[in-house]
Amino acid sequence: MKFTLSWLKEHLDTTASVAEIAETLTDIGLEVEEVVDPLEKLRPFTIGKVQSAEPHPDADRLRVCQVETKDGLQQIICGAPNARAGITVVVAHPGVYVPGIDTTIGVGKIRGVESHGMMASERELELSDEHTGIIELPSGEVGQSFADWLAANEPARVDPMIEIAITPNRQDALGVHGIARDLAARGLGVLVEQPVKPVPGAFPSPVGVTIDADAMNNAPHFAGRVIRGVKNGPSPEWLQARLKAIGLRPISALVDVTNFFTYDRNRPLHVFDVDKMQGDLRVHRAQGGETLLALDDKTYTFAAGQLVISDDNGPESLAGIMGGEETGCTEDTTTVFLESAWWDPIRTAYTGRDLKINSDARYRFERGVDPAYTLPGLEAATRMILDLCGGEASEVVEAGAPIDTTRSFRLDTARVQSLVGMTIPKAEQVGYLTALGFTPSGEGEVLEVGVPSWRLDVHGEADLVEEVARMASLTKLEPKPLRRPSPGVPKPVLTPMQLRERAARRTMAALGYVECVTYSFIDRASAELFSGGTDATRLENPISSEMSHMRPALLPGLLQAAARNQARGIMDMALFEVGAAFHGGEPGEQHLLASGLLVGQSEPRGPHGGRRPVDVFDVKADAEAVLAAMGAPAKVQILRGAREWWHPGRHGMICLGPKKVLGIFGELHPNVLAAMDVKGPAMAFTLWPAEVPMPRNAGASRGALTLSDLQAVERDFAFVVDAQVEALALVNAAQGADKALIEDVRVFDEFVGGSLGEGRKSIALTVRLQPVEKTLTEEEIEAVGAKIVAKVQQATGGTLRG
Repeated sequence: MKFTLSWLKEHLDTTASVAEIAETLTDIGLEVEEVVDPLEKLRPFTIGKVQSAEPHPDADRLRVCQVETKDGLQQIICGAPNARAGITVVVAHPGVYVPGIDTTIGVGKIRGVESHGMMASERELELSDEHTGIIELPSGEVGQSFADWLAANEPARVDPMIEIAITPNRQDALGVHGIARDLAARGLGVLVEQPVKPVPGAFPSPVGVTIDADAMNNAPHFAGRVIRGVKNGPSPEWLQARLKAIGLRPISALVDVTNFFTYDRNRPLHVFDVDKMQGDLRVHRAQGGETLLALDDKTYTFAAGQLVISDDNGPESLAGIMGGEETGCTEDTTTVFLESAWWDPIRTAYTGRDLKINSDARYRFERGVDPAYTLPGLEAATRMILDLCGGEASEVVEAGAPIDTTRSFRLDTARVQSLVGMTIPKAEQVGYLTALGFTPSGEGEVLEVGVPSWRLDVHGEADLVEEVARMASLTKLEPKPLRRPSPGVPKPVLTPMQLRERAARRTMAALGYVECVTYSFIDRASAELFSGGTDATRLENPISSEMSHMRPALLPGLLQAAARNQARGIMDMALFEVGAAFHGGEPGEQHLLASGLLVGQSEPRGPHGGRRPVDVFDVKADAEAVLAAMGAPAKVQILRGAREWWHPGRHGMICLGPKKVLGIFGELHPNVLAAMDVKGPAMAFTLWPAEVPMPRNAGASRGALTLSDLQAVERDFAFVVDAQVEALALVNAAQGADKALIEDVRVFDEFVGGSLGEGRKSIALTVRLQPVEKTLTEEEIEAVGAKIVAKVQQATGGTLRG
């Protein structure tokens, strides 16, 4: 929203400076984005007087002028035809930047004669396009600032422009009058009321208006009148200057009047050329397929349900957004129909978005204009058209009626203290609300506050408190430390699960993984690859087709990130994410996961040849490290049986038992990688932090390190089994032979075929026994060995290799 200082002062009687106004606007919630003050760039220029002007000895069109300046008599070479003795001029001294020619003036020689500055034209100072001669001032003292002279004698030419950012809830500030009301309520001046005197109709309107019944909800009020005998031409200089200052192009007096009221009172209007119309105007919903050549020279095709203003010829305007070229006003226009209506914000926004039209009218109607100002706005615009263009106005015709915005809310004046933390006396609160147009009433601390028609954003007590607080200025809010609930050192605020989440993030980052933060929404096809994509997790109103379902796992998002990186030539990556996955659409139907993904090679290219593709054991080691950081037991089982998106023979489930799964690691199924457009193989792991048992000791200190002073014993076993038997089955069976003594079981060799025969293989295990109470005897070691052999034979059918 842009406006000028002089424009604001028509609505606000104030002596405040531009800086004070800008600071106050930001303080009351109307953030100033830009202040353009033309005086600032003119301050270095001063006034001088030409004492003499002699012809240049070596140039016919140049004159050597002796100019009285603030630095005394200076010689300046000038080529302007009006340079002569006795005139008062604007001088740019050496070192001054001239904006119109983008040059800094210096001392120089022109055809062998020194020149100490420049006498400026209006175009060189960006005051106008006039450049046939230098500026001649009717008054002014030598050495006086030219900026000060302009401010005192021609303020309209250097009117500062202020631009503010408008939040969607402050539609009333889209007019200069609304901004002035806020500033007056803050105490920066007095609001200038501008009562609208109705213009009596001289004749019945030859154009009638109607609203179809099915359009009444979106167009409850439509009014207008015919003005005949107008003379449309350029608007007066003051109006053109005002529109130019805010970036609008003056078109004609009739159009400029409607643009003026759009910014002055947040009241968009439209004028139709009656001589180009046929019959009455009708507001209705489009059937679909109708077209309109709009004022932006584009043809739009309407969808069914969009609001249109039509005459007997067809659509003539897109309601609340843009008029039609066919009935637009030109210099030959003599009779117009001036329209003022109220359009539904939601319907206007939908139509503008569907047709991709942005206009000042749409911007205001979709945020909401004052429904009570429909008729006063029509009368005020009629008065200005008659003043600028002449003519006579008909009686007002209207269909429908203004919507009823009458409402009031209870305000407990003590709520300001509890909601904002400021103590504001009741009388001060009443004063602020009254100045903003509210009508507070009632005795005691509780008031009943009526809301004005232009504040469509106020819906309750909290909004009223906000109005009081911003007028009182939140800069006066004094910071106060929160009171501790109990004395002494505060207790930890992080829950055990939050601590695990932090430990998982830090550990994976330390292992070289890069954290990803992906959307919780994914497309249905990706969700179905990970047993999701059901109606229970489908979004009712997704922002795109690629975000239609809640994610059933974190791996789809990581795989999508990997695919995007591979498409850009990054083939080696380690990614991780910690976040929620969803197994339903109800509250609580989610679970915390920590997932990691390895793709490509284990390390960059190097001279030592250590580069290799990542494998299952890389992610197994990383998963075990993260589990250890989260406090998982060191002794776990590795089992098969993971879901179908894991490679059936290259994965493992980290378990504390058949039903207690802490995590899964392994290679992802090639079909999943192909569907996600990832060049594999890809290794991954997924951990369930909530499944890790809570420590028995909840204290912050760690338990004592337990070390045995007894010698550990290692024994090697080689078992002959069928080729289809997994080494993991042998490891699990051996570990279960004696859980108290067996500390670790590792595979150290595999031999297939040869003398063992077809379909047979040998797997060698190292079993580490760690005694606790006494050194093991040979008989005890042999007994444990026998248990191991029996367990492996029972679980796999394997026999000791001879």
